[in-house]
Amino acid sequence: MGHFFLSILIILFGGFLSLVLARQVKLMRFTAVFFLSIGCFLGLMDAVLKLIQPGIAGASFRYLNVFSLAFKMDELSGFFLVIIFAICLIAAIYSFHYMENSRNSLRTAVNYFFFSILIASMALVVTAANMITFMLSWEIMSLSSFFLVIYKHHSAESRKAGYLYFIFSHVGAMFIFAAFGIVYGYTGSFGFEDMGSLPETAKILVFIFSFIGFGSKAGVFPFHVWLPHAHPAAPSHISAVMSGVMIKTGIYGIIKMYILLNLHTALFGNIVLFAGVISGILGIVYALGQQDLKRLLAYSSVENIGIILIGLGVGMIGVSSKNPLMAVLGFTGGFLHILNHSIFKSLLFMGAGMVLHKTGTRSIDALGGLLKNMKITGLSVIIGSLAICGLPPFNGFVGEFFIYIGGFKGVALDKSAFVMSCFAIISLAVIGGLALACFTKVIGIAFQGEPRTDAAVNIDEKGPSMLFAMSILACACVIIGIFPKLILWMPVKAVSALGLGIGRVPPEPFGQMAGNITLAATIFLVSVLLVTAIRWFFYRNKTITRSGTWGCGFTQPTVKMQYTGSSYASFILDFFRPAAPLDEDHPKITGRFPLNTYYTSHVNDIAELHMKRVIVNPILFLFDKLRWIQHGDIHLYIGYILLAIILLLFFI
Repeated sequence: MGHFFLSILIILFGGFLSLVLARQVKLMRFTAVFFLSIGCFLGLMDAVLKLIQPGIAGASFRYLNVFSLAFKMDELSGFFLVIIFAICLIAAIYSFHYMENSRNSLRTAVNYFFFSILIASMALVVTAANMITFMLSWEIMSLSSFFLVIYKHHSAESRKAGYLYFIFSHVGAMFIFAAFGIVYGYTGSFGFEDMGSLPETAKILVFIFSFIGFGSKAGVFPFHVWLPHAHPAAPSHISAVMSGVMIKTGIYGIIKMYILLNLHTALFGNIVLFAGVISGILGIVYALGQQDLKRLLAYSSVENIGIILIGLGVGMIGVSSKNPLMAVLGFTGGFLHILNHSIFKSLLFMGAGMVLHKTGTRSIDALGGLLKNMKITGLSVIIGSLAICGLPPFNGFVGEFFIYIGGFKGVALDKSAFVMSCFAIISLAVIGGLALACFTKVIGIAFQGEPRTDAAVNIDEKGPSMLFAMSILACACVIIGIFPKLILWMPVKAVSALGLGIGRVPPEPFGQMAGNITLAATIFLVSVLLVTAIRWFFYRNKTITRSGTWGCGFTQPTVKMQYTGSSYASFILDFFRPAAPLDEDHPKITGRFPLNTYYTSHVNDIAELHMKRVIVNPILFLFDKLRWIQHGDIHLYIGYILLAIILLLFFI
């Protein structure tokens, strides 16, 4: 693992240099981006080689002469490392011009410093080989991302997002600690290898606790409450990393615990699939009701985590039903969507970052007509939107296709497996339709039509590093969608390494299915090009004129006559009102000549309404009551330390 640790050191060195060079802003940004990019590229190459040449590499270090910090890299961790290093490499490049307008050089340097720690800690999480190493890396990841969320700490919105994220991160960590505590109580060891020896009841309890803990980080409903606050608050390249990469460490934790516990019961598959269905449907419903572009994308991450969980749930049900084809298709589809979501969601957040960078607003209803002046950004966002809706020939379709096929393989089974398979198939169809409505809203209102406010007038899309990063991700969405065989081998190898009793997964059937997807995509693209050529041929000598369209009696249309985000989504949201209650504020219109009026609406997240009351408010109340402990007297602080040491001595 020498190259892996070298890449981590280079990344951390780049973050440290950003603090040293904080006063020289341009040099600081260039140095940080250079070393972060070099470190991520080296780590990416090492992870790809680990997938190409299967095997297990390990390393161990003594910590405080008591504990062992152990690391292991196998095909599963290699798959996640490819995603971590690839997306963070592109995000680092994107950040060079995104951060150039920052007025506070020290804050920018601190941002790069914690960004480097976040990258390193995510890589360490997916290679941790025992509980101590895992939790240490997990806490470092949570703390570094917390400081990235509160980048604009002078803003009350950012501070609130930071508090929420901090609370849910550590409530989730407590559940993971509880799961590990049960394991240690039975085995007396901090190693992962003894989990399979637990009694069945203990395994079920450990899985449920760990699912809640890791689900909180992944953004699984109803533990997602922090996510729509934290992602919009962070800088856009950090939002891309948190949504595209960091929340996947929660998915990694769920998969890891399922493997280690080695209990292939249908209960686990049903829990994961049901959580995925609820997260997928409600996530996209709440996204549809948002007018803040980055908040909409954050809720969309909840939806895509739901799709990933549906794939994993189908795979787990296939394992418990002894249907290896269903298991392999479900897990492969879930893993593919983990990879594809990291690409198109990072692309969409970077596109939103460009819009925010140039217009100064995240409000969809304040935009309009952006495609005229932001052609590269607009095209990139359109490609990302088509991909996230699961439409061919883009990469989002490929993973969902395998999940669908896995679900159909379960329809032939009996009893609960049949019901859950039908549940998965119908839910995926509903999620896909809602996603299409959500992102036609984004494209139609923000990028088409006419500018609704001055913020969207006379803008540009300067920033070569930002455009380059978006172009790379947009090309990846298209290339993977047309030629999925190029990357299909990675999730197939990761699934083979799960050790689920299904043996090595033969690549031939997947290669054949990928070939069929390529053939269908090629026929589709050739048809589009042919129709375009025919149209050009018949219109080549005709005079093109421009005139106003029929205005339905309005001879002077204005931008106020365009659809708003609220009006576009209202007929869908009305159907989901029990799960997405709507708050409306508008005065009653009276008289023949009413005065100027207004209308505002807000879709409520039922989980946030109840979680805030049950978890957040009690914790903040407790912290407020404990505020007297912090009073600035160094002597009492020393007394606290001595008291803690005395209490600990009773347990040693």
